[in-house]
Amino acid sequence: MRTPRELRDPQLCAAAAEFESVSAPSVGAYRRFMNTQLKIAGQSPEPLGLGSVLIGSLPATLMTEDAPDRYTVEAVFTRKADRDEVAAIQGNAVRAHLSAKGYSTVELHVADRRLEIANTNLEELRDGLAAVIADELSEISAAIQSRREITAHRFLADSVREQTRVAAVAELADAVAFDRSPQSDDEARIEDWVEEGGAVRT
Repeated sequence: MRTPRELRDPQLCAAAAEFESVSAPSVGAYRRFMNTQLKIAGQSPEPLGLGSVLIGSLPATLMTEDAPDRYTVEAVFTRKADRDEVAAIQGNAVRAHLSAKGYSTVELHVADRRLEIANTNLEELRDGLAAVIADELSEISAAIQSRREITAHRFLADSVREQTRVAAVAELADAVAFDRSPQSDDEARIEDWVEEGGAVRT
């Protein structure tokens, strides 16, 4: 399995390493936090993939003398792509990666639950392009999920550090006692003498 390109970013790796110091109870809190965030955002931790080709989207002239060499093929996503995934799929990095794989004319566009694969054909998809796109989608969703987890790691680690700081301040404040300092023997005798009226002159 390929390592997502974003996961090789030194800053992301450093953030992940920083989170290793967080305690086990905090990790449990983090997991609950992430699950809640995913539910709120309507996101799924499952990798983004493609199902079948939409036959109705294909040119009606396929396998005839009038069939075009290249056309747009639409395929259905296994789930709805979120905003970050859509931006990545339609971004320059994916286009450059497809070009490097030998598919310089191919363009990807997201339309709701469908992926529009332009300037291709069924034969090209069958012979390798489909697998390249599937790998790219899986890598994109994994990298985005990793970035979100690292963001949550940082948030939780900051929260733990702040809780530790507040506890340390409270402990230090509790150590402050406004008690009178111990008196010397001479001071004690003088105080007793004053209390007994020794300082009164008539």
